[in-house]
Formats: sequence, C-alpha cells, structure tokens
Amino acid sequence: MSRRVFKFRLYVAGDAQNSVDAIANLTTICRKYLPGLYDIEVMDVFLEPARALTDGIFMTPTLVKLAPAPVRRIIGNLSRTSLVLQALGLEGSAA
Repeated sequence: MSRRVFKFRLYVAGDAQNSVDAIANLTTICRKYLPGLYDIEVMDVFLEPARALTDGIFMTPTLVKLAPAPVRRIIGNLSRTSLVLQALGLEGSAA
C-alpha cells in the first residue's frame, strides 16, 4: 500500500501574528495527523508578491493543499483544528 504525501503551500505576510500562528498550527496538525507524510512550503507574499498574485492569493495567511487532489484552500490562522481537518478532507485521519 503506497502512502500519500500531502503537499501544502502556506502563503504568509512576513512575521505578522496570524502568519506566525498559521505556521505553528499547520506544523502541529501535520505532526499529529500526518507524521512523516507531509511537505510544507512557506511563501512570504512580501518577498514574492508577483508569485502570490500569479497564484491568486489576495489574503494571508492562505493554505493551499496541493496534493493529493483535490486542491483545497483555507484562509486564516488554522487555529480551529477540527474545521481545518474537515476542510482538507482529513477528518477520518484522526489517530
């Protein structure tokens, strides 16, 4: 049985508190529910504004689940774990 690797891209705005919280919350969720099965790319819109616009990011923090399909987006600091799991299609992954 092959194991799915979850690929996430988190768009943040520098060290704004919501961005810092989103990074911490996503890391905690991944470590708990997807141990060893995730890859997180953090994209700072202040450092790469053109990339953010090209990717259609207009608010931060924004999390994009790139894989496995379907692609899903969540805006916010990811503090409501049960809602994040549901939005990402991981609600059945609780260990």
